[in-house]
Amino acid sequence: MLDLLPLQIGLLPTIPLLILAIIIVTQMVVIVNAYEKKALTIFGEYRGLLDPGIRFVPPFVSRTYTFDMRTQTLDVPRQEAITRDNSPVRADAVVYIRVMDAKKAFLEVTNYKIAVMNLAQTTLRAVLGDMELDQTLSKRGVINTRIREELDKPTDAWGIRVESVEVREVSPSQEVQNAMEQQTSAERRRRAMILEAQGQRRSEIEIAEGNKKSAIIRAQGEKQSLILQAQGSAISTVLRAKAAEAMGERAIINKALNTIVSVGEGESSTIIIPQELTSLLGRYGKHLSGSDVSDTEDTLESLDFNTKTLKLLGLDKLDSILTELDKDLELEPVTKEDMDLPDN
Repeated sequence: MLDLLPLQIGLLPTIPLLILAIIIVTQMVVIVNAYEKKALTIFGEYRGLLDPGIRFVPPFVSRTYTFDMRTQTLDVPRQEAITRDNSPVRADAVVYIRVMDAKKAFLEVTNYKIAVMNLAQTTLRAVLGDMELDQTLSKRGVINTRIREELDKPTDAWGIRVESVEVREVSPSQEVQNAMEQQTSAERRRRAMILEAQGQRRSEIEIAEGNKKSAIIRAQGEKQSLILQAQGSAISTVLRAKAAEAMGERAIINKALNTIVSVGEGESSTIIIPQELTSLLGRYGKHLSGSDVSDTEDTLESLDFNTKTLKLLGLDKLDSILTELDKDLELEPVTKEDMDLPDN
């Protein structure tokens, strides 16, 4: 026991030295993470930035300040503002920033996060105050862009870049919200009334169109019926006239032929035939079998309807109808028995 006492007394001075060595090593070694940079000062003087990795610095007289180089988010507290049309609104936002130059962020501003947040608050109030209430509610993208543009210039001097600004909520006062709800309700009722009136009007128009088309169809049917009746009557009249004309001319021819026969049986050797009868015989001679009668200009012409009258009466196609009827009513050839002529 007495032998170990001198050894323990000899080790006592080494314990403080060991503790001091541990403290010195701790003060000398600085570990910088991959997403960080650290500003180094010695005796309060800026000496530079420490990159990621294990770095050695003078102990006791040096100090480091850490800067996160990743994108960081700053919550802007809810701000109250008065719009250009004197409507109170409240809004909050989120600002996304990144440290681009750690030296500027260390030397140019005390606390870049607090500085950016305060600047964002004042800018948010200024932008809202420069817009009308409807614009603050509907143009959220415009507000975001204007705030970011306003923040870019001062934060650039601090080595900070504002990557994005997002306004989360813009809410008017309770009185304005109640008024907007009433306006929205009134607008819905107005639209419902308009739609109902348009539907009723469309229904009435469709009914009227249906009645109109029905009346037109009935009128067209009646008109077509009258036209067909008039055409039928006109055709019947013409056919009767043609038939009467044909029967009358044939009766005249038969009478004339009988007269010629009776005159021929007399003593007179000269027979005088009127020109009209000659023309009439020429017309009907064409229908006799084996006739050698040629066409001449001395024919009796009947008066016909002109083109305008035929079209008015609906008889413009009457010629083709009469042609077919003439074929059906074509005169049979006249024989000696029909003329009661004696055989030679």
